[in-house]
Amino acid sequence: MFTNIFLIIGSIIYIWIVRPHTSVLIISSQLLAQMAIILFIINVNMYFIFLVIRKTPQRKIKISLANFSRKMMKWHIKIALTATFIIIGHASINIFHLGPIVGYSHLKMVTGYFSGLLLIPTLLAGYLRHKKASGFRKKLHRTVAITFVVMFLIHMLTSL
Repeated sequence: MFTNIFLIIGSIIYIWIVRPHTSVLIISSQLLAQMAIILFIINVNMYFIFLVIRKTPQRKIKISLANFSRKMMKWHIKIALTATFIIIGHASINIFHLGPIVGYSHLKMVTGYFSGLLLIPTLLAGYLRHKKASGFRKKLHRTVAITFVVMFLIHMLTSL
């Protein structure tokens, strides 16, 4: 929870205070990125909720987290798709507006490409898991999602 709060507050400080821009398009892109960060963090937290459910010996905590996760899982796919469409907007603005300025091979751009590419198998693995849950599909979705999150964090923390 503290890591989530740190990521959100840290990204707000970095995006709006440390690296402000005057271009309306870049500001729009930053706003889209900020919204996607929050949505992705919500979805990633589902893994940690299930981890706590599995590991905690306290029955009361397990029950309350299980009830919470049951409600949240109804929103998991909707949140993921919404965040993906927001990311497409963010990426489009950056590729067409920022790319010619900083260069398409800039580290921030390259990490963004890889993050976007990793988002595709994450969504596909999630779709497969949704259609028919199996141990392999569950593990595949989790592994690809964690790989995506790591690349997404590298992209987020890479300076422009």
